[in-house]
Amino acid sequence: MRVASTPTCCGRRSSKADGVHLAILSARTGWHTDELCRALAERGHTAVVSRYEELRASIGGDSASGLQLTSADVRTPDAVLARIIPNGSLEQIIFRLDALHWLEARGVPVMNAPKAIERTVDKFYTSALLHDAGLPTPETVVCEDLTTAMVVVRRMGDVVIKPIFGSMGHGLVRVTDPDVAFRVLRPLEQTRAVFYVQEAIDHDGRDIRAFVVGDRVIGAIERRAPPGDWRTNVSRGGSARAVDLCDADRDLALRAAAAVGADYAGVDLLPARDGRMFVLEVNGIPGWQGLQRATGIDVAGMIVEQLTATAGRVTDRLPCRLSPA
Repeated sequence: MRVASTPTCCGRRSSKADGVHLAILSARTGWHTDELCRALAERGHTAVVSRYEELRASIGGDSASGLQLTSADVRTPDAVLARIIPNGSLEQIIFRLDALHWLEARGVPVMNAPKAIERTVDKFYTSALLHDAGLPTPETVVCEDLTTAMVVVRRMGDVVIKPIFGSMGHGLVRVTDPDVAFRVLRPLEQTRAVFYVQEAIDHDGRDIRAFVVGDRVIGAIERRAPPGDWRTNVSRGGSARAVDLCDADRDLALRAAAAVGADYAGVDLLPARDGRMFVLEVNGIPGWQGLQRATGIDVAGMIVEQLTATAGRVTDRLPCRLSPA
């Protein structure tokens, strides 16, 4: 695998003996990639930040098959961090995930693994896996039929209608009136959307984001919705403060990350007014700016240590071809 045509390189140059070289795949550079590069450099490692649009697969022909990223930096990465999967067509998204699967199959550690990304970007798949793992989740119905969805809305009374794919609270609608629900669902039917209808939990405008890396919860924050809103996302104006989790809630977060196969994840826990705790979602490509600001934890450093430790244990891999584009 080669690295990108206009890459952002970080860290000191290192050999296999004294450091790990990572490829960070992202949609863009910014705060998160800067933090990862800082953490890598402080630990004597190097990385290049590349865009998915630079991926190129070569199969058969006169030269060996392999996956490339077009760049002047031709060092083989010891591991790949899939920081974010950018928006694109269905074909583009499938190709990008296929490329991650191909790398993983050839012995290159990928974090998070493509199977974990596929599971966590899909709210239906995530909810099903959490339920199958015996974790408490809100009642949810997923269907393609408007009539069925309306029956569910009337039965539950207070629901949240969510897009199957989405993050940061975008596209979520909470409704209690069936007429309003119909006006929300009818346009979705015309765009061939899938209806994800979930019981609304009375959570007093707060939830908990637990951040899991490896086999431990490294930190957690309580997020509170801004005035007049019920969504707690910090990106939408919610506030955050550091909290300590009890053993039971820490166990829920670890089990949730394990259920989707994530090496690191943001697990959203929803405390109901009646004392029950629900696992709401698992984010397999989580941001951590709000959590780091509230807790002071070096999140990027812990992610880097998890991935470089994995890369250091790999001793057997198929050739991952490097050649100029």
